Amino acid sequence: MTTTGESILSERRLAGVGMHLTSLPGAHGIGDMADSAMQFVDLLAEMQIGVWQFLPLGPTAYGDSPYQPLSAFAGNANLVGLQPLVEQGLLRAGDLEPLTRLPRDHVDYGPLIPLKRDLLARAAESFAGPAGQPLRPEYEDFLHGAGDAWLDDYALFRVLKTEHGERPWPEWAPAFVHREPAALAQARDRFAASIERTRVTQFLFHRQWHALKRYAADRGVMLFGDMPIYIALDSADAWANREMLRVDRDGRPSHVAGVPPDYFSEDGQLWGNPLYDWDHHLRDGFSWWIERIRFAAAQSDLVRIDHFRGFEAFWSVPFGADTARNGEWVPGPGDALFEAVEKSLGKLPIVAEDLGVITPEVDALRERHGIPGMVVLQFDVCDPEFHIDHVTENSVCYTGTHDNDTTLGWFLGSGEDTRSPEEIDFARQRALALTGGRPETIHHDMMRLAFSSHAAIALAPMQDILGLGSAARVNRPGTTQGNWSWRMQPDALTPARIEQVAEWVSSSGRSIRTSV
Repeated sequence: MTTTGESILSERRLAGVGMHLTSLPGAHGIGDMADSAMQFVDLLAEMQIGVWQFLPLGPTAYGDSPYQPLSAFAGNANLVGLQPLVEQGLLRAGDLEPLTRLPRDHVDYGPLIPLKRDLLARAAESFAGPAGQPLRPEYEDFLHGAGDAWLDDYALFRVLKTEHGERPWPEWAPAFVHREPAALAQARDRFAASIERTRVTQFLFHRQWHALKRYAADRGVMLFGDMPIYIALDSADAWANREMLRVDRDGRPSHVAGVPPDYFSEDGQLWGNPLYDWDHHLRDGFSWWIERIRFAAAQSDLVRIDHFRGFEAFWSVPFGADTARNGEWVPGPGDALFEAVEKSLGKLPIVAEDLGVITPEVDALRERHGIPGMVVLQFDVCDPEFHIDHVTENSVCYTGTHDNDTTLGWFLGSGEDTRSPEEIDFARQRALALTGGRPETIHHDMMRLAFSSHAAIALAPMQDILGLGSAARVNRPGTTQGNWSWRMQPDALTPARIEQVAEWVSSSGRSIRTSV
């Protein structure tokens, strides 16, 4: 059995901000990896903020949730910056004009997705000509390096999904559901051009992302990614590797993932993801997980694994159930997974999302491997016994996360609030008492409280820095409409606000210039 491990954060003391790339300002309907992302890194450096946390980067499907990606490895093509493609000669400046008519205060995915898809297809076609020649050596390296293990399956999956009216793969023609070699070979020949466009688009994503990562590193900013523990049934990973899941050969799961009733929902949350066949992973030496974490670690400096408690025990709900109420806890892989990954990759740059129903066994698993956990002040300040000094160094302390209301919205309460008036009032009184602040500045007072903690990283969503209310909330767990669309305005961070935040960060000893 592994002894208590050393934390990857043991020598770090930084401030962070949470904001997904889709929320960046810009002229093309959605935040992306182009100039606005690099300008955002510059703003973080000005504020002395050394950590940028964002949501999963995978390609999204119905509902636009980054937590149900079509691949655990591919990138979301909607995040590819278009201006660099103009500069590389793959697009013309005028091609981008339809996107400039889209809203700038939120992402309108309906018109955005087909417009951007067509532009990226056009860029991929140009890539085959003279404009793409300077990038061909890099492209070949990508095909035989970062994209080698997953890209061909993903590209074929996307083409076949489109050919089947975007239906989930268990609803495809049986020959494709069962991956009959002759049918797949015929599809690769028939759809060769479309497959190549997907491969090129993924290369462009990979190239832009790593340029952004280098830019951030040069300015002392760490990129903090996010990995869902589960994969979607309707994903290239499930289609190509169904033996690692508890599904039959037709893609039908016996049980699905979720969580029991909790703070967010009285019926629990029925996620519907297929569950892993952990016995298969154990026999296989956890090879798929090793490659998944290797890929994530190359993409980001730190990676939060969502629903970490599922590695100790997971909530298993019979397939077809209406809610998550009637599930049961089933043992997860525990130490065996982390020992296998650590043996292959060394110390893991991961942070555990350890919220919800956390048992001593979950804490012990995390601590044995030195994995930092999370503290969310919106939850913890409501504990009468909580004090900020209770927050340990081996943790990331948040004012709130993407699943919470903004701090201002949480403090004021809203029509969507699941708390009683008495609970809201108690939270207000506790927040004011712990921060020593005032109602009108509570969003900044809570930030300063987080910064004052012992946590290695103290982090606030951008909405809290800007003092925004519930209308700027990113996600409402248990709902599928109106999420993931908030965007920051270009002039939202004023010079005065930047200077103010930099002062708070520096005075708490978290400046990127002085942090050790």
